[in-house]
Amino acid sequence: MQFEDQSTTRRTWITQAAAAGLSLSPLFAARAAEAWPTKPVRLVVPFAPGGSSEIVARALAGEMAKTIGQNVFVDNKPGAAGNIAMQEVANSTDGHTLILGHIGTLAVNPYIFPKLPYDAERDFAPITLISKVPSLYVVHPDLPVKDLKEFVAYAKARPGQLNYGSAGNGSAGHLAMEYLKLATGSFMLHVPYRGTGPMLTDLMAGRLQAASVGAPALLQFIKAGKLRCIATGSSTRLSQLPDVPTVAEQGYKGFEMTQWYGLMAPSKLPKEHLDKLEAEAVKAARSRAVADKLGQETAIAVGSTRAEFAAFIRQEQARWKPVIARAQIKPEGT
Repeated sequence: MQFEDQSTTRRTWITQAAAAGLSLSPLFAARAAEAWPTKPVRLVVPFAPGGSSEIVARALAGEMAKTIGQNVFVDNKPGAAGNIAMQEVANSTDGHTLILGHIGTLAVNPYIFPKLPYDAERDFAPITLISKVPSLYVVHPDLPVKDLKEFVAYAKARPGQLNYGSAGNGSAGHLAMEYLKLATGSFMLHVPYRGTGPMLTDLMAGRLQAASVGAPALLQFIKAGKLRCIATGSSTRLSQLPDVPTVAEQGYKGFEMTQWYGLMAPSKLPKEHLDKLEAEAVKAARSRAVADKLGQETAIAVGSTRAEFAAFIRQEQARWKPVIARAQIKPEGT
């Protein structure tokens, strides 16, 4: 009888302990989320300094650092159309490395590279769509054109004689110019660079004739007269450039070109950390401070949920896949 009592007691204790463990697991998960991050968070930007990507990343990082409990620092890591940085972050194991997702790395590279060192869907978890950035079409001031119509006429009269630059093969600037070439039936030569910064240096020096870049990286040079803006890729005119008509206004109805940037994390990050990251990133992207900072640069703050951002990426992939095929965009060296 005593043995039966001991067995019963033991079984009861195990049952109670198991029940207690199950009931406490959400608490443990909450505490784990509260504890994370335990060190500074690294936000990798897969492009060289000086472009719209860095402006967007620094705006978000600065605001997130106020509430997430650790510093968030931006680390530019250019190369191979963003693939080097994407691969590094996909393989990261420190639990504190994130990356700035982009139209190029998420919606273009999967269709121009026969084999990527990362899988855009499997290796990454979308966190939030941070910002949409209108693309501007600019030329060197010495080019004798005042608007898009004159530029297209000038290019058509000199097929293959004009060079346009971009931040690299498959970059947003590359897409924007190829999209314009398809719409206008013009032909220009593409010169890829390792980032927007070095490309703009050559454009302003006159070694290139044209480019399309996100508005934040261009406004200061346009206002200083170092570049001439001949059209905006936005659906309506920008308040910062009220005298510059859109591409659609200049004879190409329905034309629209915007870049976009979002926060991505390695998919292996624990769910409770992803949940906290989403809450903090959405709060930062929707903050007045980020909206004002990006608004000054003509960028539009968004702050979508993870589910909304994932759906947006799928839509963009479906949009750009046929454009890439028609333009026959290939990786460098192929």
